Amino acid sequence: MSLTSTAHQLVTLASEGGEHGGNHESLSPYLTGGGAFVALLLLLWITTRFNRDR
Repeated sequence: MSLTSTAHQLVTLASEGGEHGGNHESLSPYLTGGGAFVALLLLLWITTRFNRDR
């Protein structure tokens, strides 16, 4: 198999994947992004609390 034929097969397989485009109806991108942002801020806060010697 060549690289181009493999890429073509993967693109064909991805386009046949489904009607919904892979997004779940109840999954909000704003809620997911906001939750990730809060989790990263919490990790940053924890890291700075343990690194008091600097």
